[in-house]
Amino acid sequence: MRRNLSVRLLGLFLGVAVFSIAATAWIATQSTSDRLRNEVERTLESDTYVYQELLFYASSHDSWDDVAPVVRELAESVGNRVAVTTPDGEVLADSADYAGDAGEPLPGTPTADLDPLAPQQTMSLNVASSLSFVSTAGGGFALAGAAVPHLAPSSMEAAERTALADQATVCARAIAGDEEVMVSADGQITYNPPPPTPTPASTPEPAEPTAGEETFEPTTQVEILGCVPEELTAPTQATIDLAQTQTDLTAACLDDAGISYQRATDGYGMPSILPPPDDQEAQGEWSRCSVEAHQETMEPYLADPALLYIGSSDRFDAFSGGGWVRTALTGLVVLAAATGVTVLAGRRLTHPIRTLTEAAQRMAAGGRGARVRVTGRDEVARLGHAFNAMASAIEENERQRKAMVSDIAHELRTPLANVRGYLEAAEDGVVPLDPALVESLLEESSLLQRLIDDLQDLALADAGMLQLHREETDVAALAQQVTAAHQAGAAAAELTLTVDAPEPVVVDVDPTRLRQALGNLVANAVRYSGAGAHVRVRTVASGTDVVLTVTDDGPGIAAEHLDRLFDRFYRPDTSRARATGGSGLGLAITKHLVDAHGGSVEVDSTEGTGSTFTIRLPLHASVPAAASSLAEGHLR
Repeated sequence: MRRNLSVRLLGLFLGVAVFSIAATAWIATQSTSDRLRNEVERTLESDTYVYQELLFYASSHDSWDDVAPVVRELAESVGNRVAVTTPDGEVLADSADYAGDAGEPLPGTPTADLDPLAPQQTMSLNVASSLSFVSTAGGGFALAGAAVPHLAPSSMEAAERTALADQATVCARAIAGDEEVMVSADGQITYNPPPPTPTPASTPEPAEPTAGEETFEPTTQVEILGCVPEELTAPTQATIDLAQTQTDLTAACLDDAGISYQRATDGYGMPSILPPPDDQEAQGEWSRCSVEAHQETMEPYLADPALLYIGSSDRFDAFSGGGWVRTALTGLVVLAAATGVTVLAGRRLTHPIRTLTEAAQRMAAGGRGARVRVTGRDEVARLGHAFNAMASAIEENERQRKAMVSDIAHELRTPLANVRGYLEAAEDGVVPLDPALVESLLEESSLLQRLIDDLQDLALADAGMLQLHREETDVAALAQQVTAAHQAGAAAAELTLTVDAPEPVVVDVDPTRLRQALGNLVANAVRYSGAGAHVRVRTVASGTDVVLTVTDDGPGIAAEHLDRLFDRFYRPDTSRARATGGSGLGLAITKHLVDAHGGSVEVDSTEGTGSTFTIRLPLHASVPAAASSLAEGHLR
């Protein structure tokens, strides 16, 4: 069974939608996978490296003016975009400007905050790194928290430190026996290769060195450290002055808070303030004052806070990079598939409509036999069945119209030919114009008049203009009147006509039209029953209906004629002999009159035993009475 049209259309649209969604999901998945793959490749180590390098730059410079080369080198080293902006979003340096991707938006969230004064930096990778110190280009340390960094020495101090470093290098090489050992101006010793880290007694002994590899015993390392004078590891005078400034600011803050404190100086002359012992509240104030003093002291030496961005925009762009090719190809595939599915499904769906159109055009051109082949049970199939039924009805109506025209011509031709023949004969003197001839001409004229009246009644019935003038009528009395009117005809036909209407039955009907309908049935029974037959008219109330029957014991009607007995001009007597009379319109008029009353008429006949015509009318009319009525027609 074919599904109905609505289900097929819904399935078509859902199929196209699912395919489009799948294609869109594929593009999104591919692009997202590429992005995630790139994000995974951006390891924590590389991000931390970039962060620390830029934080070191901020700790050793008082601005971000010259950070662009550093940003470019970091981007090249980690293979990812690196950008530094102000907290307001102004770009200070962006590696995309040098990679040809200028103007590409930054990610929505910064990777980290670059603030050299903050005691702890938190990256967006959910890794909190507490930096204790990092090496500086000037040979000092940039300490986090409240400690001050080691500032570069003055030119005089630098010359002295260089001389002392050279002397220490000579001493260390002599002890180590290696020309690769070197002591720097900040007291750092460089080994090549580096010495092994001493291991505890519980750990296994280190592996034997390979051939050509030099190692140093711990005793030798201690002797080498003895070559480094204390002046190289001591803070510079600038560092001591900076520490003194911070100490004074801390002391002033504590004085304002009313907290007691102690000043101290280490062996190198570095001043500091010791926190009060065993006083949690005082220690909290000391921490606050120490941090504020440190920030105020270091502010002129450090760069302003900034935001670090690593990576490209996190906004999905199907047309960025090489994605536009995949997007364009996928879009073309989706369009091609949707077009193909729509064309194929459209042709399949419109094929029966085109077939119906062609059949309708053939009918319009006169081909009343046009039909369509129908399969299935959907809406289009029902439309096909309706078209075939309409075509059959039109063809049948056309056949009936042609037959009716032929029948009317035949029925009019005979009496007109008779009238004309008699008149021409009388004019020529062949037949005398006596009373007998005049009576014959009047009979033929009456036949023509009855035929015209019958056609008028049928035309009014077809147009829906057959109006009824209803009134309370005793159908038993009406049956007796009809029977009395046909007694003369029954006597001439040598048969018996009786009525069985013992009780009055009052019905709201048009008495003239009902008399006409019942009279047609009685006239037919008298005409066709034959000599010696018995025709009985009977009325009886049955439930909510009144039943009128006309029964005869004549020759009956063959079964093949019963279905068409109420059609116009249809007569079982196909010879149309004048002896039997009638125009073939009486039963058709009877059916229209009974239908107009809301009733029904039917026939039951067995060939050789007689026929029974039954009229059923409702006791109470279901439609209002008409305002006017037509003139009473002739009885047949």
